[in-house]
Parts: sequence; C-alpha cells; structure tokens
Amino acid sequence: MPGIFHDVYINASPEHAFEAVTRPEGLNAWWTLDSEGTPEISTMYRFYFGPGFNWHAKICKAAPPHLIVWEFSSADDDWTGTQLCLAFEAMEGGTRLRFEHTGWLTRNDHFRRSSYCWAQYLRLLKQYLEHGVSVPYCDRQAA
Repeated sequence: MPGIFHDVYINASPEHAFEAVTRPEGLNAWWTLDSEGTPEISTMYRFYFGPGFNWHAKICKAAPPHLIVWEFSSADDDWTGTQLCLAFEAMEGGTRLRFEHTGWLTRNDHFRRSSYCWAQYLRLLKQYLEHGVSVPYCDRQAA
C-alpha cells in the first residue's frame, strides 16, 4: 500500500509540536477549520474542513509528546481506513517531525494531491510553531 512520508525540522520543542497537532486550537491554526478531540487512546477526533468534509479518526496510539496515530473512520473514500502517524524526536535546536500517512489503496490522483497538500500544511505547521503565524483557513491553499 502506498504512503506519504515527510520529515520536517522545526525550531520548537516536541511538547509544543505535539500540542499543535493534537489540541483543537493548534489544529485549527494550521490545518482544520474546526476540530475536537483529546490525545488519548481510543478517543475519536473530529476534523471539520467545511460542508461535506466533517471527518472522524480514532487514536490508535498515543505517547505524548512523542507520538500520535489516528485511523480515519469517516472521511473521503480514499482516506477512510488510512492511518496518520506523527512522531516527534528532540534534536539539537528543536524537533524532527516524522510524518506518515499510510494505508492508501492506490496511488491515484487524490493520493498525489494529498501528498502535495501535506507538504504545504506541514510548512504551515512549521510557520505556526516557529513564528506564531496562523494563515486564515480560506487562504491556506494559496499560502
């Protein structure tokens, strides 16, 4: 099965990076329009991106502040059943984020677009953590 993999080096602690990807206020600053959830095993998160895009994922693994893994149970057909893993490793000067979005059934057009979009969103996460920049949701695809 295909997967999307990115490594991002961020000038922030693993604790701050973990909060930015697990707390609703963090997620809403760089990825979602609105979200709900807490980083605990078996918790269901809601990721809302607009009408028709109210997705849900269950936490499979959580080891704050080093690891979070979701499995999408309600999303776009291509995303349903995929797993999103974010691992944070402290390094000199900050954190290495190891990003994996795995379980895709095919390398179709949506897979390719999602890979590109993830790179853009991870850049927004980096800007948010390093500079406090939160791009308005409606402007994120062009940022």
